[in-house]
Amino acid sequence: MRIDILTLFPEMFHNVLGESIMKIAGEKELVNFNLHNIRDFSNDKHRCVDDKPYGGGAGMVMKPEPVFNAVEAVEAQDDVESTKILLTPQGETLNQEIADDLSKKARLMIICGHYEGFDERIRSGIDVREISIGDYVLTGGEIPAMVVIDSVVRLVPGVLGGDSSLQDESFVNKHLEYPQYTRPAEFRGMKVPEILTSGHHTKIEEWRTKEAITRTQERRPDLLEDKTK
Repeated sequence: MRIDILTLFPEMFHNVLGESIMKIAGEKELVNFNLHNIRDFSNDKHRCVDDKPYGGGAGMVMKPEPVFNAVEAVEAQDDVESTKILLTPQGETLNQEIADDLSKKARLMIICGHYEGFDERIRSGIDVREISIGDYVLTGGEIPAMVVIDSVVRLVPGVLGGDSSLQDESFVNKHLEYPQYTRPAEFRGMKVPEILTSGHHTKIEEWRTKEAITRTQERRPDLLEDKTK
């Protein structure tokens, strides 16, 4: 998979992409990360990428020219067509299904906004999939982009050592994950459930399934409601 990231602050991504699972994905050559500074595609001698909104209002808006220039130039760097993602509060809310769908793409291009948002012609003139990570406002699209990348890359086959572990995670099969324990068997008076030390794998799986459903009912009943639709 190739991931192109269009941003005004490429430096923000270096530590995230250079550590943990993202680093492993790159070292295994399963994912190729490419950072592009949108300012480099501005026609303005001052590398300006924003301007005041027509009609007045607070803040500045990202201009269309640098973004269009960046998207077209970066797209031409590879023969594989990209799935373009625009990070915006107006987009569909990221969930596990979306992450799974994106993990199957050969190439993603993620466009990070800043200031008060994008000139509307960026939305209408570029074939983008708008994605939000939640109903709150952040300074820019860089942190949401990192969330999208992390949620997607870990699903790329071969990135995680044991891909079977993905099947037991929260939000897979519309359940939260069951409780997990490790050594010591007792800590400050809190004991590991006996069933987990019994060695009876069938009963352990039954316990885990029951606990996952119970936890989901208590904390996210909406997930179970979605499953019945």
